[in-house]
Amino acid sequence: MGRLFVVNLEGKIYSCKHCRTHLALTEDVVSKSFHCRHGKAYLFNKVVNVTVGEADDRMMMTGLHTVADIFCVGCGSIVGWTYETAHEKSQKYKEGKSVLERYKLFGPDGSNYWVTHGAHLGGSDADDA
Repeated sequence: MGRLFVVNLEGKIYSCKHCRTHLALTEDVVSKSFHCRHGKAYLFNKVVNVTVGEADDRMMMTGLHTVADIFCVGCGSIVGWTYETAHEKSQKYKEGKSVLERYKLFGPDGSNYWVTHGAHLGGSDADDA
């Protein structure tokens, strides 16, 4: 295994709640209307300091997508997923973008979101982006 290089972001950032590794900038948020089995999730144009797992096809609320889980390089915890392919034309805007699960993050103001009993337990992407 080689030396680990971590990108440190400047500005308002989202970071891993376990190890505080920087993951994304607030300015890269595309949508905050996504959901995962643990509650809210945000779609980002760009994320850093993640490794990408193996891609597989998943049926989500908005149809079939080829996605891969993404993991924090600092601690190895799963922090979300990235869209490889959207099989429906209306969902193509998601390709190449990543979703970070809100409960796995520290917010730009230092807030930590926790899973609540009222969390959405359905699919793992947005009804409307």
